[in-house]
Amino acid sequence: MGLLECCEGLFGTSNLYQVLGVEKEASEAEIRRGYYKVSLQVHPDRVPDNEQATEKFQVLGKVYAILSDKEQRAVYDEQGIVDEESDTLRQDRSWDEYWRLLFPKITVDDIKAFEAKYKGSEEEASDVRKSYMDHKGNMDRIMVSVLCCTYEEEPRIREIIEKAIAAGELPAFDAFTNEPEKKKAARKRQANREKREAEKMTKDMGLADDEDSLKALIQKRQKSREQETDSFLADLEAKYCKKGGKGRAGKKGKK
Repeated sequence: MGLLECCEGLFGTSNLYQVLGVEKEASEAEIRRGYYKVSLQVHPDRVPDNEQATEKFQVLGKVYAILSDKEQRAVYDEQGIVDEESDTLRQDRSWDEYWRLLFPKITVDDIKAFEAKYKGSEEEASDVRKSYMDHKGNMDRIMVSVLCCTYEEEPRIREIIEKAIAAGELPAFDAFTNEPEKKKAARKRQANREKREAEKMTKDMGLADDEDSLKALIQKRQKSREQETDSFLADLEAKYCKKGGKGRAGKKGKK
C-alpha cells in the first residue's frame, strides 16, 4: 500500500497537509511544528505496544519527509503524487531516530506544565473554535482533537463553543446544536469503557493508583489528538530542529 493510501486508511484523508494539520501554503517551520504536534501522541515512548499507533507514527514520518523536501513537495503540490521508491521513504529507515534528530525528548513534567498553562487559556479557546470549524460541530471529533481534553471536560468545551456562537464568532452547526442524545450517550459509554480499561491496566501493571497514572493510561487509550501548541515548541525547535534530506526519482504513487 502506498503512502497516500496509508494516510487515507489511518487518518481519513490522503491530503498530506491535512494529515499534519497545516495549510498547503504552510512554511517549513509550520510543517515541522505540525509534524511534531501530531506525531507526539503516537510516539512509541508514549503509546507502547500499540500497533496502530506505531504505524501512524511511521506514516507521519514519511509525510513530513516528503513535505520537508522542496523537490518532492513541489511534485506533490503540482501532480498529487509521491515518489514511493525514494530514499526518503525507504522501508528500512528508523523513523524513531529520524524524529529524535528533529526534536528534543519531552519529559512528563514538561507536558504537565504545559497542560496546566494551556487549560483555560485563550490559546485553548482558539484551538477549540478551530476544531469546531474543522469538524463542522461534530463533538465526537472535537473531543478527540482538542489537546489535553477528557470526557469530563466536555461541558467546559461546550461552553467555549456556545459562547463563541452567541458572540457571532462561530456558525451554529446543526451537528452541534441538535446533537442526538443517543450520540452523547455513546460518547459517554466510550469514555467509561476507556476509564475501566485504564483502571485495569493500572492494576495489572502495578502502577500507583493515583489520578496522574490513571489519566495517563486513559489518554493512551484514546484516539490520536492534537498536540502541544506552536508557542510551546518555538524555543525547543530553535535549539534542536534539523532539516531532512532529499530523495531520488522513482516510482510514483497517485492519490
